[in-house]
Amino acid sequence: MKTRFVLINTSHAGNVGAAARAMKTMGFDDMVLVAPRWDNVLRREETIQRASGALDVLRNARIVETLDEALDGMTHLCATAMTPRDFGPPTRAPREHLAALAPTGQSVAFLFGSERFGMRNEDVYRCHVALSIPTDPGFGSLNLGAAIQVLAYEWRLALGGFEVADASTTRDFADAQQVAGMLTHWEHALTDIGFLDPASPKKLMPRLNQLFNRAALTEEEIHILRGVAKAMSEAASGAKR
Repeated sequence: MKTRFVLINTSHAGNVGAAARAMKTMGFDDMVLVAPRWDNVLRREETIQRASGALDVLRNARIVETLDEALDGMTHLCATAMTPRDFGPPTRAPREHLAALAPTGQSVAFLFGSERFGMRNEDVYRCHVALSIPTDPGFGSLNLGAAIQVLAYEWRLALGGFEVADASTTRDFADAQQVAGMLTHWEHALTDIGFLDPASPKKLMPRLNQLFNRAALTEEEIHILRGVAKAMSEAASGAKR
């Protein structure tokens, strides 16, 4: 599905770089700037630094003079607004609206106004919806890059999202015999250091058994715990000499 992020009258070069980074993290690369403050904004050092490696997005970005040019080929226009307008398109939360929009297959443009003034009313009026990110009513102002990151995430989520890769390796869980052997080792060690009284063990070992069962120990962790038990016994033996 074709997706475009349109930045109107952007005044801070760093925000353009932050926008490129936000887009790339969510797999989008179509950015159009409408009459930005700096003609060379895509090559400015601050832009490049804030892009943090999303240089392909900057290379592909276009600068145009009018919003009409920026919206060429787009069929569904999403304005961004911190507060609802008394006239114009309906104001919706991003997740609600985008979830319904994704299955339609339309080409979607997300429009963002200048950092100081936001979007002009006439630009909002031509859009199909005004998306309002649910923020704290007492402090709802978002940095441009942050707002783009939120909407890019919500749109990617609506489109199906990316899988989260699990970096952890498969755990080799200890079997019941290994746990029992470790507990016997611990019982001897706890007796050696005087923590466990064999004449009055109460329910210490069954409680430890339950604790280690909840921990779902791996074979490697069994070896570590046996090493701890061995060290306790050796320390107790040295103290008695």
